Amino acid sequence: MKVGNDGANDKRPNETRPGEVTGGANVESPPPALPLTAREQRFDIRIARDGTWFHEGDPIRRIELVKLFATVLRRDEAGVFWLVTPVERGRIVVEDTPFVAVEMAASGNGDEQVLSFRTNLDEWVDCGPDHPIRVVHNPENGEPTPYILIRNGLEARILRPVYYEMVDRADTRGHDGEAEVGVWSKKVFFALGRLPGG
Repeated sequence: MKVGNDGANDKRPNETRPGEVTGGANVESPPPALPLTAREQRFDIRIARDGTWFHEGDPIRRIELVKLFATVLRRDEAGVFWLVTPVERGRIVVEDTPFVAVEMAASGNGDEQVLSFRTNLDEWVDCGPDHPIRVVHNPENGEPTPYILIRNGLEARILRPVYYEMVDRADTRGHDGEAEVGVWSKKVFFALGRLPGG
């Protein structure tokens, strides 16, 4: 796969590693089947934790090219990431998630609230049954790392400043005798965590 490289590509700050999962709906949408007739290979492409795409060790600076690659990005049932075309498919390395959520917009209140997230590739999704949020807590320090499903098993990590905006709109409810903190979006409650001693 040939990659051109000019222009600019913004990098995004890093986040914590996944550990224990809490909250949200099931994020595992069945990925589309990979074409069996495509020639299989390994592409020297890596998506860093901050969402930057690299080819042969150099950042891909043309955002239009990154967006094009993202349209043919697939994740199989084993969690392997592929770039897939009708004639070839190649494995790539994804350090955490292929996207990061860099902005949030909110409308409405309570269970009528809708939270919308913009990825680093300028794609907007509305959190809800089709785009659930999950939170992974680091087992060593308890730090939360939130994710939102974008499509076909591909997630975006919600960056820390965006997560804090989301927490500002959080509600508390009782669950299994404990106080659970979470957010509403499209009439679905997505748990972010539980209050200590709740």
